[in-house]
Amino acid sequence: MIRSRLCDLVGIKYPIIQAGMGPFSNNNLCVASANAGVLGLLSTSGLFSKYDQPWIYKAFVESGEADFDDDIPTALEKVLKRTYRLVKDKGGIFGINVMVSAEIVEYAHIMIDTAIRVREENPDMKNNFKVIFTSAGDPVGWKDKIKGAGFIWMHVVPSVKGAIRCKKAGVDVIVASGHEGGFHTSWEPVHSMVLLPAVVEAVSDEKTLVVGAGGFCDGKTIAAALVMGADGVQMGTRFLATQESDFHQIWKEGVVAAGDRGTLVARGFVGPARWLKTPRSDEHAKNTLQKSPGVFLGVPDDFTTIDLSLIQYEIESIKAVYEGDKEKALMAAGEAAQRINDMPKVNDMVQVMVRETEEILRGVQTKFLA
Repeated sequence: MIRSRLCDLVGIKYPIIQAGMGPFSNNNLCVASANAGVLGLLSTSGLFSKYDQPWIYKAFVESGEADFDDDIPTALEKVLKRTYRLVKDKGGIFGINVMVSAEIVEYAHIMIDTAIRVREENPDMKNNFKVIFTSAGDPVGWKDKIKGAGFIWMHVVPSVKGAIRCKKAGVDVIVASGHEGGFHTSWEPVHSMVLLPAVVEAVSDEKTLVVGAGGFCDGKTIAAALVMGADGVQMGTRFLATQESDFHQIWKEGVVAAGDRGTLVARGFVGPARWLKTPRSDEHAKNTLQKSPGVFLGVPDDFTTIDLSLIQYEIESIKAVYEGDKEKALMAAGEAAQRINDMPKVNDMVQVMVRETEEILRGVQTKFLA
């Protein structure tokens, strides 16, 4: 059976992380993933959209046994307790993904503080609720709060420079996310084949683990990551297109239907984003070129400088997904979508990937070494 340092650190069976994708909740997907032996991550981005995008918040609380009238701490507490209840008997391991970008840092503090409080008040949860995963922001400054509370800390970066900053900050597991990844991606297009081994060489040691993200979707890509020195992989798009995924059916079907060159990059909420290629996303890309050209030139902008009509277009398009309106919908996905052509159950998918990885790794020596 494949095993890595990630398995030993976190207590999972297989060196795979199910990405904490938003803006949909993934409360049911996280449970299914954790019970399948991988690290399940709860998305929390829907928690701060109650007033400006209530359809997102509504989906989050409905799938997490919370109520629309709940505030952020109450809703998150209910989701965490539900998740624990549904994974504890199978030994499933889970965590939360929290965006810590400057625009929403106040919400990040609320969610992380709530997670710490809930686990302290329910100490049995420590056997299963083990990880806080931060993203879309600077890791420096979070160590005392997260690791001080006894959590394993993971953070995602798109560059060697970012990985070195993570190491300085004290991150336990650095996730190197190549430009192939879906939804939020980096300002500079460095892909996994270059980024992952470079990050491994720069920061991996006895205290710091490295995981690859962006383009990983099956046994072939898992094996490649492990051979390049990674301790595991994170997958988003592949887990999105599963039966237990909370994402809207038209989004999941869009991933399965995506073919060769089926994605494009345009503006997203916190920077560049990768979308399934549709007439709607084509239009968004053209608007991005005119109003936020830095997305294609590697020059960051933010809410103080961007034409906010781009963000409003995105909000309207995400709402269209919730309403099942294919013509107006924007649906994020990684480049791996073009290699995904089915919608299996999570556990079945994981078992197939693990068997394929094992077969490939066993065959490497006999095929290529005399």
